[in-house]
Amino acid sequence: MSKGSNGTHPTSTTTTTTIFTETKTVMQLTGHPGRQVFLQPNIYHYMPHLRQHPDSLIPNLILGQGRRGVSIVLGIPTVKRDKQNYLVSTLNSLLYSLNYFQRQDLLIIVFVAEVDSTFVSSIAETIRKNFPKDVQSGLLEVISPSPHYYPDFTALTETFGDSKDRVKWRTKQNLDFSFLMQYAQDRGTYYVQLEDDVVAKAGYFNDLKNFAAQEASKPWLYLEFSHLGFIGKMFRTRDLPTVAEFFLMFHRDKPIDWLLDHILWVKVCSPEKDADKDFGKQTLYQAHNNPAAELSSSLKHYQQHSLHRAYRGEDFFWALTPIQGDYILLNFSQPIHISGYLFRSGNIETSGDKFHNTTVEVLPSNASTRDKQVIGSSTLHKGSDKAFIIIGAFENGVSEGEIEEALQPISALRLVVHSDSDVWALLSEIFIKV
Repeated sequence: MSKGSNGTHPTSTTTTTTIFTETKTVMQLTGHPGRQVFLQPNIYHYMPHLRQHPDSLIPNLILGQGRRGVSIVLGIPTVKRDKQNYLVSTLNSLLYSLNYFQRQDLLIIVFVAEVDSTFVSSIAETIRKNFPKDVQSGLLEVISPSPHYYPDFTALTETFGDSKDRVKWRTKQNLDFSFLMQYAQDRGTYYVQLEDDVVAKAGYFNDLKNFAAQEASKPWLYLEFSHLGFIGKMFRTRDLPTVAEFFLMFHRDKPIDWLLDHILWVKVCSPEKDADKDFGKQTLYQAHNNPAAELSSSLKHYQQHSLHRAYRGEDFFWALTPIQGDYILLNFSQPIHISGYLFRSGNIETSGDKFHNTTVEVLPSNASTRDKQVIGSSTLHKGSDKAFIIIGAFENGVSEGEIEEALQPISALRLVVHSDSDVWALLSEIFIKV
């Protein structure tokens, strides 16, 4: 795969056949009678379907000038989204504060991880129109995979309680990151993995470069510039083939974040030591012991940051951009007395990802209770649909309060979004006090 990517960076396609050089050599050697040759593992071992299409590992270079020899390569995978796409905003934030010399020492590769040629072309055209000088100079590249790169996702095994769609999504993400890493491995000194919806701090380029130079003599697998998922992980490009092969080896088995933890442990950690890996890190969520409940939501969570993990105090809940009518529902296994609640959105790294125009509502187990609390001029409560009563709302990303005795016991509690948002939403704290 690396040879294929190395041969396809220039706009000319005359060298793309080098992708099969190594495999062909091994096959030729095995043809000698009486001579035993060990077949080296390669990508076909992990993705055997690729053998059916000779061009399955040749990247489609949509935009690019073949820039090499830079200090930093930024890899940005992007996919088709049902809601708003933030790719242009991300690129703007990355390019805005760069001076001339920094622009010459950087390569940004946008990997459109889709096989829909119309969509791929539309993304490329959007980038060409918005950043013509950066495309022309070679600072920006746009690539996409062969339509034969991805395997049949219908045969995947559901694991870790994930749905079939979730398993497909995480498997494809493993393949996308591996493809991008292999493509970028010989383009510069350091490679940084990003997402298509990040905002770069002013001066980020010098911060990355200077810190990498400071740590250059030390043994490390990656440097972490963000605690969130795979965002902001910096690798030496010489390590990318090993990392990508590890991801390919287990691409069906676990999410990319878990695989990164595993390879870090294998490559760096001593089995005789158990250091506190969270020492010195900021707290991104607050755990609580919440009552048993059946959880559901119309919001799609990002990577492993699910509602279930947040409710159990194992993680924060991070959802894609909410729209009007989205909800989070807690159905308690039996009616319970709840003295209070706290929902805190955003955290120290994503302070802007908050719930806005969102109400907190409860469902009293006794139908007559609702009528008494809602009907009448003296009531302080406003009724909602499905017999729920509104008891609070988010202000500055937080909603907390007590639940009066007149509403008890409670069968369910929910959050309801009342208007479309232009940012993602993150719950760093969920506390149902009984």
